[in-house]
Amino acid sequence: MENQKHIIIDFDSTFTRVEALDVLCEISLKGKPDAKESLKKIKEITDLGMEGKLSFRESLEQRLDILKAHQEHLPELVDRLSKQVSVSFKRNKQYIKKYAQQIYILSNGFKDFIVPIVAEYGISQNHVYANEFTFDDQGNIIGFDSENVLSKNGGKPKVVKSLNLQGEICVLGDGYTDYEIKKEGAATTFYAFTENVKRESVVELADHEAPSLDEFLFLNNMERAISFPKSRINVLLLENIHPHGIKKLENEGYNVTVHSAGMDEDELVEAIKDVSIIGIRSKTNITKRVLDNANRLLGVGAFCIGTNQIDLTECQRKGIAVFNAPFSNTRSVVELAIAEIIMLMRNIPDKSVLMHQGKWDKSASGSFEVRGKKLGIIGYGNIGAQLSVLAESLGLVVQFYDLEEKLALGNATQCKTIEELLETSDIISLHIDGRPENKQFLTEEHFSQMKDGVIFLNLARGPVIEVPALRKYIESGKIKGAGVDVFPVEPKSNDEEFVSELRGMPNTILSPHIGGSTLEAQENIADFVPGKIIEYINTGSTSNSVNFPNIVLPSLQNAHRFIHIHRNEPGVLAKINNELAAHDLNIVGQYLKTNEVIGYVITDINKGYDEDIIDRLKSIPETIRFRVLY
Repeated sequence: MENQKHIIIDFDSTFTRVEALDVLCEISLKGKPDAKESLKKIKEITDLGMEGKLSFRESLEQRLDILKAHQEHLPELVDRLSKQVSVSFKRNKQYIKKYAQQIYILSNGFKDFIVPIVAEYGISQNHVYANEFTFDDQGNIIGFDSENVLSKNGGKPKVVKSLNLQGEICVLGDGYTDYEIKKEGAATTFYAFTENVKRESVVELADHEAPSLDEFLFLNNMERAISFPKSRINVLLLENIHPHGIKKLENEGYNVTVHSAGMDEDELVEAIKDVSIIGIRSKTNITKRVLDNANRLLGVGAFCIGTNQIDLTECQRKGIAVFNAPFSNTRSVVELAIAEIIMLMRNIPDKSVLMHQGKWDKSASGSFEVRGKKLGIIGYGNIGAQLSVLAESLGLVVQFYDLEEKLALGNATQCKTIEELLETSDIISLHIDGRPENKQFLTEEHFSQMKDGVIFLNLARGPVIEVPALRKYIESGKIKGAGVDVFPVEPKSNDEEFVSELRGMPNTILSPHIGGSTLEAQENIADFVPGKIIEYINTGSTSNSVNFPNIVLPSLQNAHRFIHIHRNEPGVLAKINNELAAHDLNIVGQYLKTNEVIGYVITDINKGYDEDIIDRLKSIPETIRFRVLY
């Protein structure tokens, strides 16, 4: 921080998350019948004053009249306020202490509770300018020092002018009275602080909006607790991401934009330009063209299991980490599979349609129990394995086919060939991923090899089967019933028509890609994926990333973290360490992991270093992306 920079900081709703008089009202009116109404009235008066719609003195007098507070209430008030210091102020406590001599607290509140709070941050009472309570002989708060300039309109600019500060003067506050300091020419710049409350009328008047103290420090190129303000990390969430996920990312301080539907490539090319994190489900494709226009993209969150809608290789080349939720909706998909197997074995879909048409067709013909039937599972991953366990508990005999040798659960057996499974299964359920090589994994030839009267389910991915062949064998009766949840082409929103040649097929359950769409699954996904993204942004950890080398990193302690993503070519680590050695940097810890495309090097170093090292590391020819965390 330059010596000639002075910072004027408001207290209520800036240094602390709350308005102190609101809290004092809660304390003083506790247990009284009119407490709720009084508190509401005080908040209304506060807002009117902060927006400049009520004179400050009127606001102060009216609030104190309602409070009916006593001197004995102040210790509890101080205790509560100390726990309500704004999050970004707490985070930057050591930096506030370091530069306390250049910080002034200027408030229309009261020294009686402000001084003890800011003293913990190294700010002396000589740098606190505020009102003071007046008390009667019994200790009741009866008013304020009416001669104090801060008890009157326009008081803040007058105080700042009286300080006769030389150099740049910055004001950080959330109300109109803070803006007045700049308006009256007593300050250079006004920052509207919106971490706790955002008053649009005040933001419109500001030189800058500061969603946190980090943003203010960043804009002024000052030391701070974190390397990059979280409010500058733009997040775009598509396709009705669960509110829990939205809230989790917002609570982290990110700037979150939500779009309910998917986007086509042209729309996404425009929308993604300044996005740091994008969250999608299954309908939006992250293509090379999209990525070529993603100037700031750090990570992609797939709020689902599959990632075939994302160009993972291009993400690697551009140093963009991708995270998904491989386990979060497993149970939901398995339950849907079990339900559909039972419904299709009993021919319930057709019987239900007839009932809605007023036709009563009570018959056991073509209706069977699942007990004793042979279930063939293609793909014995998380979903296939759990389906195996639940199916066996219902009395099904389970066999499976997988490209890899897998440990069978329970009494399940692994088929040596897919033909063996197709020819011997009464029910076939498909659970493979959507990688390109799995396109049309099941063709007409495979369907022709199935037993007559087989039940077939595809709850995996739309392109993995030859849909015309499936239709052909449903029509012929070879496939007695089918359940399909995924399709090669799916509507981008609920407003688009669903088009498929499977519409109208007998004993066929069609569902709109809802295998994992239960509230439990979506909430689990909305917790897991943002958690991994936040961890990656904050620490560089890539645990569970589908395209980056997986590294679980320790938390950063009294060091700066250099994250270097590079093409996986020989000698890069040596080049990095040569630069670190040339700059006499002490390495606290270093971590390296590679895959076939990229290398991921994390180096923790002592805080004191020449900024030139950053440019030197970025200039290593194989570098894809470099960032600094602290």
